[in-house]
This record gives sequence, structure tokens and C-alpha cells, in this order.
Amino acid sequence: MAWSQLPTPTQNGNGGLNNGRPQFGKEKDLTVEGEKPPITDYLIISQSRDTTYVDTTLSMVKDYKYNYLRRDDFELMPFHNVGRPYNNLGKNFDFELLSPRLGARGRHLSYIEVDDVYDYHVPTPLTELYFKTVVNQGQQLDALFTSNISPGLNFSLSYKGARSAGNYVNTLTSTGNFKFTTNYISESNRYRLRLHAVVQDLFNQENGGLDANALEGFVTGDEDLQDRGRLEPNLDDATSTLQGTRYYLNHDYEILGQQDSTSYYSARIYNTAFYEDKFYRFEESSASNTFLGDSYVSSNLRDQTDLEQGAIEAGMTYDHYILGYFKAGIARQEYNYGYNRTLDLGSGNFITNRLRGELYQFKGAFEKRIGQFDVKANTGINIAGELDGQYVNGSAGYHFNDIDVKAGIAISSRAPDFNYLLFQSDYVNYNWQNSFNNIEKQQLTFSAHSEKFIDLDVTFTTLQDQVYFEQSFVLDTNNNITGYTANPVQATEDITYLKIKAHKDIKFFRHFGLDNTVMFQNVTQGANIINVPSFTTRNSLYYKNRLFKKALLLQTGITLKYFDSYFMDAYDPVLGEFVVQTDQKLGAFPLVDFFINAKVRQTRIFLKFEHLNQAFASGDDFFSAPRTPFRDFTVRFGIVWNFFL
Repeated sequence: MAWSQLPTPTQNGNGGLNNGRPQFGKEKDLTVEGEKPPITDYLIISQSRDTTYVDTTLSMVKDYKYNYLRRDDFELMPFHNVGRPYNNLGKNFDFELLSPRLGARGRHLSYIEVDDVYDYHVPTPLTELYFKTVVNQGQQLDALFTSNISPGLNFSLSYKGARSAGNYVNTLTSTGNFKFTTNYISESNRYRLRLHAVVQDLFNQENGGLDANALEGFVTGDEDLQDRGRLEPNLDDATSTLQGTRYYLNHDYEILGQQDSTSYYSARIYNTAFYEDKFYRFEESSASNTFLGDSYVSSNLRDQTDLEQGAIEAGMTYDHYILGYFKAGIARQEYNYGYNRTLDLGSGNFITNRLRGELYQFKGAFEKRIGQFDVKANTGINIAGELDGQYVNGSAGYHFNDIDVKAGIAISSRAPDFNYLLFQSDYVNYNWQNSFNNIEKQQLTFSAHSEKFIDLDVTFTTLQDQVYFEQSFVLDTNNNITGYTANPVQATEDITYLKIKAHKDIKFFRHFGLDNTVMFQNVTQGANIINVPSFTTRNSLYYKNRLFKKALLLQTGITLKYFDSYFMDAYDPVLGEFVVQTDQKLGAFPLVDFFINAKVRQTRIFLKFEHLNQAFASGDDFFSAPRTPFRDFTVRFGIVWNFFL
């Protein structure tokens, strides 16, 4: 779904969240016969009930978001094929989790989490169709339909699918994300309900990158290897699948409330529940011992890691025009992670099959406008159970003249993801059971956003007991490197990470513009664990004008993206994770795209010549990860089309 560049939450009278009182669902919101409703009536509601509306404009922001993820990928480096992992050019850390995740984070960027689900309220049925060509054979589609059955009842259906063969051996992608949502508000506005169901199946062939001979031929620009299908991979029959099903429910009821022209208050009891069953599976027909090391079996390898997780939370919210917004609740969470076998590695060394348990948690939030400041805070803590964890974060925002300023602080402590603690595989080197300390994180943030001046975001993060996967070598009898594996490690020294990102869109000569984003990063650490480029930039020179009696809006130009060389993380297909390597620096190559975008009524048309400079390069040194080249020069096109019935 398309929305404005900087979605602005619809706030109540004291600057609080929308959690307190509904902002939609009244009879007067629906279309009046004979009148066409304004586009601002087609509402999109986040999980925190912040509200934006459908945005059918054409801008550079829309160009940056026109990709498989449907979001700006400035801090990401995609693999050559659509629907595959993305390497990180910048780091972002979670600060509101109390329990571990499944793992396989390299495969989760296109996985729909709870906060990725939006609800809708529309005066007439709305359809959005997204289509874009892929790399080699296949197609990519994202379709949404939503309608209000009555003023207070909405539902939506969406499906996102992609199938792309890719240009390299064993790199086919086939993904599908199905989503159903519904939300309801009673006529009295006292009862509110929202629920969703999501079914996801993300399949990738895994080739492990190019083997040594193919890699040398690629870098030197061997003419016999310009057909990428002739480059030999490290794995030729491996696949990975991330699959999950989730059911989610959130509802509340106002037990006490009053609203008039000068004041209001509202007390609500709420209940939230979810259940999710997911797994990550790596399969091979024949063992690749040269590349991945020794294996327990020589054929039909199958590593499947399962996680069942569910939680129920109950509590109360209170929103008062003077006191502010308060939320407090108690949650019970259960998890069941692991495998269907127990491993005996000999010498009394056993690896268990399951990590299961339950957690009892307290969660709270507060928000209020104090003077000219919008103050927010939330917290969570595991008060009982097998795992410790807590987080606290707060922020204060201030608006003056043309600038929105915000500062925040966040503190987090939680257990590492489950695949650091327990993992089993048919490959010998991928079996472990660890007892790691909690990862401790602290972060200071500052942002200043101004359409007139500049958008600036600064984060300073400190990490203690950081966990990561470290690359290890597979050696032959002559100690030559033939392959790569990974093992989990916990850092013993503190890490500090500074990220400064600035954006400015400069308009000149009426129809021309220069959109600029730059990012500076600095890491202080005892060992190379957090590896990022120190400098990343993206600059777009564009022309934008209305043609054909203003029936067509044209946007065309050229985009340059560049980042300096660094120890780019490698990708491990057995784990579905990126791993730290310190043997090879990659990067320091330009990515040049030429684009022609247009808008006719509510239809946006996109044509892009991707990685245009590769067509004129004498050699190939562009990589998404070690051994994994980025895509060649490719022409791709597609549309985003909104229907308002």
C-alpha cells in the first residue's frame, strides 16, 4: 500500500496516541450519494493505531519503495535475484523484545511480522495492484482488496507472490505471503476488534555463491563466462524454506468514558492473543562435504528447525485530557523450539532436542503532551519464567517553525535468538547447545526533520555480550580452503556504534531536483564484529513535469548509489543467517540506475535500467556478499494501480 513519505499519527487533543478513542468508523465518514470521497478518507491504521491515508502521488520516495520489500532499501544491499536475502549496509537493533526469535534472520526481511500488518477504513472498496518484472523468468505481484461492509466493519485480503529464476545456477526464488485482516468498531464506539491471519511460504534455491574457479573468471571478466549460467556454484541442489502461519486478535471495551468539546477521558480493558507456528528448513539431495564439511549422512539431508509460540495479554488503558495516556497489562507467553531428535556426540556430550517454557510478562506505556513536548515511554519485563528480559525506552518530541525534533533513549536486555542457543544439522559442524548471557543494549537517538532544511537521524548504540555467527573454514588434506561453515560466538568486549544519516531533496530550475541521502558510520570494538561501510551515499538527479495537457506526470532521471569497502558479511544457507568474515573487503563500486516513471490518473508506471554502469565495465567486482555477485545490467518495469470503486 502506498502512503505518504512521512506518515503523521492522527493524535487526540492532548497529543496522545489514538489508542484512547477511535478516529474512524462513524456513519458520516462514508461516502455521500453523488459525491466522490476525498482520498484522505481512505485510511490505513498501524498496530499502534497511528493513521495515515492512501497516497497516489509520484515522487522519488515512491521510486525508492518500488521494490520487492515495498520500502526504501537504502541501508540494504540486495542479492542478484528478487526475493533473496539482503545484506546490511547499516545496522538496526530491536529494543522491544522480551524473548528469543527463531533465527534465520537473513530470510526474515520479507516475512510479515505483527507490526507489518495494517488495517483499513475506506468509504468505498479499494484495490491496489503492484506488478514488477523479475530477473530472468517469472513475475512479481502484490495485490490488496479492502472494503467496509458497514461503517464500523472492514476487511482486507492481500497476496504478495514472486517467482524468479535468476541468472545464476540454483538461485530460483518462489515466495507467497497471504494476509487477511478485519477490524470492527461498534456503533457506540465502545467495543473495538481487530484480527488478522497470515500464511507465508518463502522458498529459495541455495547455491552457496560461486566456486573458486568461477569466482576468478567472474572477477577477471572472462568472456566465456558472460553467460552467468555457466558459472559453477558451490551448491547445486540445495534449497531453503521459511514457512509460517499466525493468528492474531486484539480487542478492547470502554468501561468508562466521556467526551465533550473541552475535555474527555476513557478507560478500556483490552485483550491481545496470538499463535504462530513457523519453521526454517535446509535440504540437499547429496551432501556437499567439500564446501560444508563432514556430514552424518551422504544423501537426503534435511535440517528443519521449528518454533511454536503463543501469548495472551490482558490489561487496561486510561486516556485523560489532562493526565495523559496510560497502559498496563500482564502477558503469558509459551514457546516450543527445536527438533525431533536428541544427538549423542560421544564422550557424554548430548545435544537436547527442545527448548520450551513459559514467560510471565508485564508491559506498560505512557504518553502525554507536556507543554510543547510530546513525551512517550514504554516498558516490558519478564517477571517469571525460564528467561530473563526487560526493556525501557522513552522519547520527547518538539515541533517549532518548520522543524520536528525528537530525542530518545532505549535500554534492552534479552536472551539471544534460539538458533544461537540450540541448533542441529546433518552437517557435523552445525550442531551446538550453548548457554549465553543476555545481550545488553543501550541507545541514544536524535532526529530533526524539516522539509525546508534537512532530515537528520543520529543513533548511538552500545552493546555488551553481543552474539554473532563467525565464519570458519573447511580445509582439505593440504590445508587449502575448500568451503565455509559458521559457529556462534559471544563477544567479550563492549561495542559502540554511531550512525548519522541525512537526507535533503533540493529543487531547482522549476522542474529539476537532486535527492540526496548520505550515511556515516563508525564502530569501536575489540574485534571486527559489527562490520558496516563508513560512508554510504545515494544521489538522484531527476526531472519532473506534467505533459499532454497535464494528463501525464513524468519523472525521469538517474540515481547513483555508492558505499566504501568493508568486511561485508557472508551468507550461510544452512543457518539462513549472515556471518562475520574478516578476510575480504568488498564494496567501493558504483550502482547507477536510469529511471522513467509516470503517473496517469491513479496509475504509476515504472521503468528502470538497473546497474547501468555494469554494461560498460571491463571487469566485474560487484558483490552482495562474499562469493555472491550482485545482478548485472537489467531492465525492469511495472505498475502500481489503485482502483476506487
